[in-house]
Amino acid sequence: MSSAHLIDRVLAGDTRAVARAISKVEDGAGDSFVLLKALFPHTGRGLVVGITGSPGAGKSTLVDRLAALYRQRGERVGIVAVDPSSPFSGGAILGDRIRMQTLGLDPGVFIRSMATRGNLGGLARATVDAVAILDAAGFQKIIVETVGVGQDEVEIVKTADVSVVVLVPGMGDDIQAIKAGIMEIGDVFVINKADREGVLRTEKELEALLSLAERRDGWSPPIVKTVATESRGVEELAAAIESYREFQKGTDASLARRAAVARWRILELLRERLLARALDAEGADAQLDALALEVADKRRDPYSAVEAFIAAGVLGEPRS
Repeated sequence: MSSAHLIDRVLAGDTRAVARAISKVEDGAGDSFVLLKALFPHTGRGLVVGITGSPGAGKSTLVDRLAALYRQRGERVGIVAVDPSSPFSGGAILGDRIRMQTLGLDPGVFIRSMATRGNLGGLARATVDAVAILDAAGFQKIIVETVGVGQDEVEIVKTADVSVVVLVPGMGDDIQAIKAGIMEIGDVFVINKADREGVLRTEKELEALLSLAERRDGWSPPIVKTVATESRGVEELAAAIESYREFQKGTDASLARRAAVARWRILELLRERLLARALDAEGADAQLDALALEVADKRRDPYSAVEAFIAAGVLGEPRS
């Protein structure tokens, strides 16, 4: 399929074309930039919801129920699940299609697991590009579920229109949230498994933490209690997400957030391009191997090795 034909099929909402386009982005195909440049003017129509939290918080079930609610309202839903890579197969370990079997049969739902696969480009950048493809393809709601609260996950959720942080009672998630710095990125907080003991204490602790964090945009993040396995609180969550979307419209803080996301994306692409150019320069592989041996033998430190690599002019023109 030619690039022009693939672009047309994505814009027409063809799910097979969407899957192929995301694969091109993940694999770093040569024409993926052409594809993304053509699709970019068609983005910005869908609502991107980032959902993060500690493993075991019930994020997948919550995503499943939230997506089902959006489908009941007649909206097309794209789900991007960010998983750790299998070191053996390079694929995503968690297999979201298995966890979301019912949704997977719905033609109005597109589910994709993203894995690092050891690519040169960052997982966060590839995920954001996948979201852009889904947005251009006409999905009204795009949910990004991350598997943890590490730096990559925080970066991905930062790029969402609305960031949802999922906690559960009795797991010390509030302390983990502070450590990971996700208190500052949460637009909506969810206490899932709210039928457990300790939910009131978790809610009070969270309220206390939020009262200490002053946001530039003046938004007070709501706390929604859910029992995802029973679909309890899911409509309230959807309403809280919509409330923040309405709050954002036309505010200076909204523009500042989009500008910060755009700056981050440019820097990600710049890092990737510069690293690719450095590794593609004439003699780069041989020099890298030689420097690696010197560092391994303690004849040189890795910091001066990097300086030597740059000084050799490896950031010049790539090999023809």
